[in-house]
Amino acid sequence: MRSHLRTILIVGLAIALLAWFLRHADLAGVGREIARGRVELLALALVATFTTYVLRSLRWQYLLQGLGPTRFVSAFRATVIGFAASFLLPARAGEFLRPYVLARRENLSATSAFATVILERVFDAVTVLMFFAVFLLTRGPSVGSADPRVWRAVQAGGLGVALATAGILVVFFFLAGHPEKLGRASLRIERVLPGALAHTVAGLVQTFAEGLSVIRRPQQLLMVAVWSVPLWASIGAGIWLVTQAFHIDCDYVGSFLTMTILVVGVAVPTPGSVGGFHEAYRIAVTSFFHAPNDAAVGAAIVLHAISFVPVTILGIVFMAREGLTLGRMRRLAEGAGAGEAAR
Repeated sequence: MRSHLRTILIVGLAIALLAWFLRHADLAGVGREIARGRVELLALALVATFTTYVLRSLRWQYLLQGLGPTRFVSAFRATVIGFAASFLLPARAGEFLRPYVLARRENLSATSAFATVILERVFDAVTVLMFFAVFLLTRGPSVGSADPRVWRAVQAGGLGVALATAGILVVFFFLAGHPEKLGRASLRIERVLPGALAHTVAGLVQTFAEGLSVIRRPQQLLMVAVWSVPLWASIGAGIWLVTQAFHIDCDYVGSFLTMTILVVGVAVPTPGSVGGFHEAYRIAVTSFFHAPNDAAVGAAIVLHAISFVPVTILGIVFMAREGLTLGRMRRLAEGAGAGEAAR
């Protein structure tokens, strides 16, 4: 019952965000803007988007090195399935399914692999903030004519993410250094939980901490940081190419600002970030690059389709080969398969 209520609330949120996104749009005008989009640039954006999944898989292999060797094909397959699941299911289901699929294929601990996914998100935040800083250093004065309220919100959000990311990195550095001590310390919950359950929780805590071992390995950590740059440069290229395809005046560096705002929109827990993604892009290009609203709406719809539809189709193919049905993925995402995934 609770899961059904959560699904209803999430679907309601997606519908509300889409309604807000389309509130000032002339749908006929949006259709005309989409029809006049430059196909060759959209095709290049599709290539750039596919490249991001290849780069994500390569980077993930470095994060996983502390757990054991992994094959690129397994990392790529799990990455695609994870992103497809996040499009098809609410509440970021793919973030759990990615390590589960990889662990099953490579005989790793899913809990430790899940820790690398969390660490991956931290590196994503750091890299996006770096690109945002590049925008501020090179294009900062040009945003003076933008809506000051939107600009202050972007600045405050960037500062908040920077502080939160720094705090998470400090905590992860501590956890990665002493996984066995952390596991023993977790046994203290025997005072409030049954012994068997307390040992299970302690084991999961220790295994999770072991997945953060890359933090204590400078060479691997450097490689993760290095791979993060072309990854997010490719994401920025996809955004820029779609923006150019819709004749919106925004250079490549300007896409770093749009990318930063999109990260906030993608964080909204709707399937495929529907609504949040669209409105974040529309706000970015209309507030800072003076895009006409219908062009911004059309570009947002096409960029979202390029970002999510091809990977979802490929993910469904991979899911079928893995024997994963949508129902089973939903049960795993809701925690019914947590015990299986932890093995």
